[in-house]
Amino acid sequence: MLVALVLVWSRALAAQFWPGLALLCAFAAAIAVFRARRFFRGRARLRLEIESWSMVVFVTAAMWLSGKSASPLLNLYLLPIILSALTLGRLTTLLQVAAVCVCHLLLAAATPGFDPLSLTYASRAVGELAPLLLIGYLTSTLSADITEARERIENLAQTDPLTGLYNQRMFNEVWSRAHAASESRGAPYSLLMVDINQLKTVNDSFGHEAGNQALSLVAQCLQRSIRSTDYAARFGGDEFAVLLPSAPAEIADVVVKRIRNNVYKTTLDLGSRMIRCTVSVGVAVYPRDAREMRELLSVADRDMYRDKELRRAPGASANA
Repeated sequence: MLVALVLVWSRALAAQFWPGLALLCAFAAAIAVFRARRFFRGRARLRLEIESWSMVVFVTAAMWLSGKSASPLLNLYLLPIILSALTLGRLTTLLQVAAVCVCHLLLAAATPGFDPLSLTYASRAVGELAPLLLIGYLTSTLSADITEARERIENLAQTDPLTGLYNQRMFNEVWSRAHAASESRGAPYSLLMVDINQLKTVNDSFGHEAGNQALSLVAQCLQRSIRSTDYAARFGGDEFAVLLPSAPAEIADVVVKRIRNNVYKTTLDLGSRMIRCTVSVGVAVYPRDAREMRELLSVADRDMYRDKELRRAPGASANA
C-alpha cells in the first residue's frame, strides 16, 4: 500500500498505469497465495528466504517505475534486509545487501542523464547504501547475540549448573517421552539411581567445595560410562539418575559395573589428600519390575538403598 501511495502521488502510476497496476497486483497476489496455501510447511527458513528476496525484486521494480535511482522508495530495501538479519543470518543479509547494491547501480545506469561511473554517483551511492550495510550488520549481530543468550538461558533451565548434567525437570521430560515410546513399541528400558557414598563425611572433613568436586567427579564418570543415546541427570542432593533407552537388564548390569569401576578408579585430589569415591546403584527395568514411572522410580530407589546398606556391612568390597 505504501508503494501504491507513492506511485499515485508521484504520478508514476498515471504515466505507467498498466505496468504499475500489474506489479502491485502480482506482488499482492503472490503474498496472499503463498500464505493462504501454506507452501513449504515445516520449512520456515525457506519461506522467509522466498519472501525476503521477493521483497527485493518488488522494491527494485517499484523504484524503476517511480524515478529509478531518484525514487523515494530506496529505504524500502531496509525491510528485506532487516528481515534477513533477524531470521536468516549474516551471510544471507550480506548477499541481499550486495544484490541491492547491484540493483542500485543498474537503476542509476538506466536513469537518463546520470553517469554511474562518475564521482557524483559514487559519493551518492556510498551515502545511500552504507546505512543499509550498517543496519544489516548491526541487526544480524544483535540477532546472533539474542539467539546465543536465549540458548544459554534454555541450557541453564535444562541442566544442573554444578555438574552440567540434566536437571530433574528436564530428565523427567526425557524419561516421560522414552517411557511412552517403550510402551508403544513394547521395548524394555532401564532406570538407574546412583548415590554417592559418604558424601556428608567428605563435606564435614574437607568442606563443601570438596563435596562439590566429588559431585562433579561422579557426573563425569557417569558421562564416560553411558552411551550417547543414554541420559544422565543430577536428581537432587547427592543422587543421580540414568536412563538407558532400549536397554534390558543385561545391559543395565554392564553399565552399573562400568559406573562403579569408573568412579572408584578416579581419585579426588583435595590437595593434601587423595581420596576415592564410591557409589551405590539401584536398577529398575521396564516392564520387568514395573509398568508405571512412579513405581519404577520406587523400585530403583529401594534397590539403591539396599545396595548402600550392603556396602555398609563389615567386609563389603569398596568397588564390588
